[in-house]
Amino acid sequence: MQRRRFLQYGAAGVGALGLTLIVGWWRVEGPGAPEPAGQRPVSLSAMNFRLTDHEGNEVGPETLIGRPTMVFFGFTYCPDVCPTTLSDISGWLVEMGEEAEQMNVIFITVDPERDTVETMAEYVGYFHPAIRGWTGPEDEIARAAEGFRASYEKVPTEGGGYTMNHTASVFLFDGEGRFVTMIDYHEPREFAVPKVRRALTEEIEGAT
Repeated sequence: MQRRRFLQYGAAGVGALGLTLIVGWWRVEGPGAPEPAGQRPVSLSAMNFRLTDHEGNEVGPETLIGRPTMVFFGFTYCPDVCPTTLSDISGWLVEMGEEAEQMNVIFITVDPERDTVETMAEYVGYFHPAIRGWTGPEDEIARAAEGFRASYEKVPTEGGGYTMNHTASVFLFDGEGRFVTMIDYHEPREFAVPKVRRALTEEIEGAT
């Protein structure tokens, strides 16, 4: 009787594991994979903006073409979403090992008023060394956000200060600059890392 009950529990466990794997595939590669709200980001080759990286180099969308790219918008005064996401990204890159060396990983500020080149250099230094910080004039930041279909806004706080609301997802593009997919805020690593690897291997025109 006990053996029979054990086999029933074992079958139920295997079934649950199978369902979990199916759901994971559905969310990462299948038709249930999330798409960005509203319009899809345009290809990197169709974007046009000029920014400066945390080492003082002029950069733009053409800088990213030729290697798969991961982009996140945020700001250094962000209390939780940005450090959490950049820590998550750092973890993904560590898990990927040498594969991570094939990618561009970019953190674009939405608060250029406070996020100078020097500030960005100090901030990204707390995370994985592959992460590059980009800043620049407000109008160029706006042009970049428009191409990525990212949104942000300044929100006043008590005492005359302000914070920034912004898109919290991570954008992924293939080596030719075509949009692949997005990683949601706090998405589990077991779903996020396969998406990053998908950007590394994506070869299909008009990837979804």
